[in-house]
Amino acid sequence: MDWNLRSCGVRGHATYAPDEPGLAARLRVDTPIGEAWRCLRCGDFVPGEPHGSGPADDAPEVPRGKLLRDRTIMRVLAVERVFRGLVVLGIVYLILRFRGSRESVQQAFDTDLSLFRPLADQIGWNVESSSLVSGIDRFLGWSPTALTWLAVALGAYAVIEFAEAYGLWMMRRWGEYLAVVATGLFLPIEIREILERVTWLRILLFAINLAAVLWLLWSKRLFGIRGGGAAWRAEHHAESLLSVERAAAGTDVAPARR
Repeated sequence: MDWNLRSCGVRGHATYAPDEPGLAARLRVDTPIGEAWRCLRCGDFVPGEPHGSGPADDAPEVPRGKLLRDRTIMRVLAVERVFRGLVVLGIVYLILRFRGSRESVQQAFDTDLSLFRPLADQIGWNVESSSLVSGIDRFLGWSPTALTWLAVALGAYAVIEFAEAYGLWMMRRWGEYLAVVATGLFLPIEIREILERVTWLRILLFAINLAAVLWLLWSKRLFGIRGGGAAWRAEHHAESLLSVERAAAGTDVAPARR
């Protein structure tokens, strides 16, 4: 997939007229229908006036190629964080609602479980030894205070997920660090759960989270990996077509600012 053309097809081309005459001459051509400016993303010449103008150093950062693909992956991760946060908030709502009517829920659970036992016996499922049933039964025995603290902890986790989603979607450096730290802290817990009981769902979730952490560390050069932040900023600047054109025009290329 040509990520440059895909992005231009969705967002439109990104053209810019720099004040430097030599650089502007390399980005502009005359056509039978008027002037055309070169797109800083896909490299095609686009008829019409440029979308922006000014000093080359003030040109907008237009991600291309690998950086554009990385941004797409970042936003997929952001959407996943939003979905996870919404699920956690739904659990918080159920806990708070259950906390005020714990006894009625306990009675309903006991009644429904007694009605389900004959069916479970026919399919060979021992309800009494089921970890799911025993887990629900233990949860129903929690005190209102314990349920309140559980709701607070889950609410804080949901806030962290939404913060991660915002940082990743907006391509903020702090969002990448937050995603790595927050996800990495839960990896030992996931490993322990897998060791206690191996299920395909647990393995899949662990593999996704581990891959996300490793990808962020490597591709975003976090914690000093592969040159750290300085190398990451240099990579962004080198990927810009405007930087390439400035170098070709013989002008000095200043480090990208963020």
